[in-house]
Amino acid sequence: MRTITATRYVTPLREGGSVPAIIEAEDSGLYVLKFRGAGQGIKALVAEIVSGELARALGLRVPELVLVELDPALGRAEPDEEIRDLIKASAGLNLGMDYLPGSITFDPTVGPAPEAAEASAIVCFDAYVTNVDRTPKNPNMLSWHKALWLIDHGASLYFHHAWDDYLERSQSRFPAVKDHVLLPWASALPEAEATLRQRVTADVIQHVVACVPDAWLGPAMEPRFATVAEHREAYASYLLKRLEAVSAFIEEAQRARAQLV
Repeated sequence: MRTITATRYVTPLREGGSVPAIIEAEDSGLYVLKFRGAGQGIKALVAEIVSGELARALGLRVPELVLVELDPALGRAEPDEEIRDLIKASAGLNLGMDYLPGSITFDPTVGPAPEAAEASAIVCFDAYVTNVDRTPKNPNMLSWHKALWLIDHGASLYFHHAWDDYLERSQSRFPAVKDHVLLPWASALPEAEATLRQRVTADVIQHVVACVPDAWLGPAMEPRFATVAEHREAYASYLLKRLEAVSAFIEEAQRARAQLV
């Protein structure tokens, strides 16, 4: 992943719990900035990187993710005290996502309906990373140039908020899939399962987990881990173990879909 420096704070995006913002960076590009000082904390940024890059490995569309160095002085002209405090608390390394100008939030009631293969791939991916935040109320998908783009994966991988028995919990059937916004169109789940098994390999998992900055791992962030390497390996172990549950969570998705269609 690239690391860039924010050069201009453009505007806050007053939606969602993390209150992201649009910033301009040294490369003159615009990015949606996810703050390390937001309520969800750094674990949400870790989930954004790991899940976002896994989605990319599966061939799904995700805006480019970058690491962003933030100088809190960039927010000095922001009139909202809460926003200024958030920027101050987020000094240092944050996460940015390429801004897609003119994109709109996907609305399942408006359409167009996604293709079965794409809908199934997204449902399968979200079940794998236990993403509870792709619902009709909050789809976290953008329509841009007549294509679906996946955003906002901070609520995925929720196992890392409590590491006790995390390998056992990797076997979850993910019953929350019943609320997935694309489930009605996901008629090709067996094919999506085969693709996930083929593309999410041990090497891919190691590569994705390696994208997480050292500064976001280790005993300072999670006292149960003595080193950054141990913390990083725990993520990789979970994701590898999660692959053993693919048949179970695909079966759960098929069962839930059968009740809808």
